[in-house]
Amino acid sequence: MPAALPGARPVRVDIPGLRLSAPLVDLTLDGRGRLGVPDPADRNLAGWYRDGVPPGSPGNAIVVAHVDTATGPAAFAGLDALPPGATVEVRRADRWIATFRIYAVQEYEKRDFPSTRVYGPTKDAQLRLLTCGGAYDPGAGGYQSNVVAFARLTSVRPG
Repeated sequence: MPAALPGARPVRVDIPGLRLSAPLVDLTLDGRGRLGVPDPADRNLAGWYRDGVPPGSPGNAIVVAHVDTATGPAAFAGLDALPPGATVEVRRADRWIATFRIYAVQEYEKRDFPSTRVYGPTKDAQLRLLTCGGAYDPGAGGYQSNVVAFARLTSVRPG
């Protein structure tokens, strides 16, 4: 396992298996304690929970993007189909690249979402990628599930 990096803001996420290279914006919690989402007007945009762990640092970093928008597929379209072993690269403001390998992808109904498993602390540097999934029900407020990809840091390099 590579040595984790000190804290630095992430600026871009690259997921070759999704043919994705997306800028990262800062996300915060809303007044009800829910994690914000990137602006749906930009389909190629992802967000990082800025009050959490930066990707590549010890702990559990959170990156969120839409699966689709009113105009079509969005940044995390296909996240549910990424296989274990797929790679994710996060470019950071300190000019380091943290590479993660996905070890699991799970879909959870929103009412049974395992917050501790997804958001809870980890001893090593890990990454969670989150998006909507499951059935889309406009009468019930949209997607009824979330897709979560779990990944571990595998390497770091200057970039």
